[in-house]
Amino acid sequence: MATIKDIAQIAGVSIATVSRVLNYDTTLSVSDETKKRIFEVAEELSYKKKPVRKQESGKIALLQWYTEKEELEDLYYMSIRLGVENQCRQHGIQVDKYFQDNYGDLKDDDIQGLIAIGKFSRKQVNDLVKITKNIVFVDTSPDEDRFDSIVIDFERATKKVLDHFIQKGHERIGYIGGREVFKDKTSMIEDPREMTFKRYLAEKGLPNEDYMYVGNFTADDGHALMKRAIHEQGDQLPTAFFAGNDSLAVGALRALLEEGISVPDRVNIIGVNDISISKYVFPSLSTVKVYTEIMGETAVDTLLERIAGRKTAKKIFIATELIIRNSSF
Repeated sequence: MATIKDIAQIAGVSIATVSRVLNYDTTLSVSDETKKRIFEVAEELSYKKKPVRKQESGKIALLQWYTEKEELEDLYYMSIRLGVENQCRQHGIQVDKYFQDNYGDLKDDDIQGLIAIGKFSRKQVNDLVKITKNIVFVDTSPDEDRFDSIVIDFERATKKVLDHFIQKGHERIGYIGGREVFKDKTSMIEDPREMTFKRYLAEKGLPNEDYMYVGNFTADDGHALMKRAIHEQGDQLPTAFFAGNDSLAVGALRALLEEGISVPDRVNIIGVNDISISKYVFPSLSTVKVYTEIMGETAVDTLLERIAGRKTAKKIFIATELIIRNSSF
């Protein structure tokens, strides 16, 4: 396994800087470019190197629904993007990258297809169809009868975590989550993790919405939400928390440690995604592993099938795996 020292050497920064960036230390003053380089190196080192395949010709567009700055706050989407780029290199395919802040520059200039990462409103989907009919959506499925999509069953992933907590004897289980809005502000996006958490614990006879705290999917919000939970719940603070993604979980861990609350002895915490930083934080983060590299690879291969003439849409679910590290029993 790659170490912090390996990341520091490749990124050209100190070991201390890498450690503080990976732990979302807000007192560290470094540029977004340095953070981006560290995160990308950490992701790249977690991928398995593969031999280059037969070279193919062609060009595709990759659209990330985040800006580059927002991507630094939720590495899940960065990891998928890097998986797409790596697979395109394996195939010898040129990739034109677009982010939310230059989304308007996306044209049909010689592109054979498009991979759209993130969540897109109906209006945005209709705009993309005008550029190309060959589209694969990753992390969302706006119309499974028309479009190929690569998705995760977050309802199943949430149940894995809750079943684990219940089996370990936890009765007070909290939630640190996030909510998202389509970038064109047309509507809120329902989050399956939050909905499943609420419904499943009610089925198990363990509901308590007072233990649910929701903001944005960032480490800063994870920190602020956990601080709120600690101060509001006092001695009734849940013994276990499910965090909607790893960034939230990392922020929540920092808040617990600042308040002198032992993890995992007093509070267990499990996140989602298993982004590369999860194994480097203290304590190392238990999480539901989402195989983002495979999501990216599958998106490229699925798009190539579509370009080759397949007409019937595919909706592909990528499996997840619960990884227990030191932040939970």
